Amino acid sequence: MATVQLGDVEIAYEVDGPDDGVPLLLVMGLGTQLVGWPADLVEGLVERGFRVIRHDNRDVGLSSFTDAPPPARSAVVRSFLRPGSGGADYLLSDMAEDARALLDHLDVPAAHVVGASMGGMIAQQLTIDHPERVLSLTSIMSNTGSRRHGGVHPKLLPTMALSLTQARPTDEQEAVRLGVEGWRLIAGPLFDETEMTEMVRTAVRRSVSPIGTVRQLLAILDSPDRTPALRRVAVPTLVVHGLADRLVAPSGGIATARAVPGSRLLMFPDMGHDLPRARRGEIVEAIAQNAARAATADIAG
Repeated sequence: MATVQLGDVEIAYEVDGPDDGVPLLLVMGLGTQLVGWPADLVEGLVERGFRVIRHDNRDVGLSSFTDAPPPARSAVVRSFLRPGSGGADYLLSDMAEDARALLDHLDVPAAHVVGASMGGMIAQQLTIDHPERVLSLTSIMSNTGSRRHGGVHPKLLPTMALSLTQARPTDEQEAVRLGVEGWRLIAGPLFDETEMTEMVRTAVRRSVSPIGTVRQLLAILDSPDRTPALRRVAVPTLVVHGLADRLVAPSGGIATARAVPGSRLLMFPDMGHDLPRARRGEIVEAIAQNAARAATADIAG
């Protein structure tokens, strides 16, 4: 793993695969570090010839944290009630610029871009803002930013509010337990507690910042609807979503696929807001096929 200063933020990143592999950028979601990408998914992409780039978004993991007072609880409530009210320290577009700057640092002129959850939103924004830097787009368990589609199940809201406002546990075992229980609430029926415990423990030992997660959440809430801009996306696009997703309703994936011309929609009945082991092989294959569509388009062009 390495870190690089990109403007005002320091970004931690990791690269797997051959130096001459086709670049593929993985962008993770809300409050989740680069270790949130399952090892076998990364390995599967490497085996298909990709040079896989992962990074910690700002305000999570080993990347730098915003040097500003913590968001007031009133600002968080206001953003929930009136999205776009301006309580965020930055927007998804700024996080997309972090990703673009990382590609610059790595001398990558263009990459296949895959994002999960908030990472899907960032990947969409990167494609919108810098279409020349994106070879293909894969948006997993995400949405378009429209408040009409891809919302949170009402039963999750009290738990989310509590998790975002509670103090960080000082005991590692308790922090891991709470993290695993949080994932259990949003995962589908294929939830693997043993695997998730290992991932959460790794993340806790790297870094934990509830305030960073709140800042990222505000960035989501205050960022504009991407639907009109997504209609102009021209790169091959794959949308993956689970029908058992309660954190981002399946309508978010459907709306994304409808917005992007020529996109392909892949939905799994037994996937929630997670990347279950039983479905990773199919997801890797679908990403590779979507990337191949970009190569075919280049030849045709």
